[in-house]
Amino acid sequence: MEQFLKDLFKRQTYDENSFFLIAGPCVIESEELLMEVADKVKTICHNLGIPYIFKSSYRKANRTSASSFTGLGDELGLGLLQKAGQAFHLPTTTDIHAHDEAAPAARYADVLQIPAFLCRQTDLLVAAAETGKVINVKKGQFLSGPAMKFAVEKIRKAGNDKIILTERGTTFGYQDLVVDYRNIPWMKAHGVPVVMDCTHSLQQPNQTSGVTGGNPQLIGTIAKAAIASGADGLFIETHPDPSKALSDGANMLHLDKLEGLLQELVRIRKAVL
Repeated sequence: MEQFLKDLFKRQTYDENSFFLIAGPCVIESEELLMEVADKVKTICHNLGIPYIFKSSYRKANRTSASSFTGLGDELGLGLLQKAGQAFHLPTTTDIHAHDEAAPAARYADVLQIPAFLCRQTDLLVAAAETGKVINVKKGQFLSGPAMKFAVEKIRKAGNDKIILTERGTTFGYQDLVVDYRNIPWMKAHGVPVVMDCTHSLQQPNQTSGVTGGNPQLIGTIAKAAIASGADGLFIETHPDPSKALSDGANMLHLDKLEGLLQELVRIRKAVL
């Protein structure tokens, strides 16, 4: 495991050979939701020896419909994210969408996540890099793994070598995504840890209803194949009741199903090492 990841997880006890997990509800809906999910997932990960980064977005700027929920407000959302991380001694991550969001978000979060559609935005990548935080760049749905070397180069040129790349599927027609698992070793060849986004890769975007669809019943399939393919980490959005989630409910994993899935994945990880 890279030193910057060890530094992130220094307050956790975990199996050195484990994959790491980035998980939480898609968007910050309430303090109660954050605390419930962070508490339960931390307990599961501690018991299984999995290092854990808590994720929830303080602002959702990339919504299909103008009527979609975008957040509780930047300062409140970031404050709640930080509060959850401090309460459970967890590193935290959230999306940023513009260069002027980088510095404010970095005061609250340990990892800054670059959304897939924005992975080519040079000013955003540079601003994120200059915060000194760990930067997780999601591979664009329109890019190959080898092409992500340019995002890595931009961040390194800005003086930051704490980089994660995340695979989240490739556009297939207008309303579907497919996962090309070749992208995992291809992106690892850039010298960075690679994560599989097991939930967003199952989205069905561009629905005429204005609400993105999904296939959450396949989350386990995506996750198992990713671990077998050598992924260093997994990204799984989870919620106690996805049917009532304010964002991406159609492709989130029900919180009650997370422990069983992670138990299976731990066994697969041990088998392939």
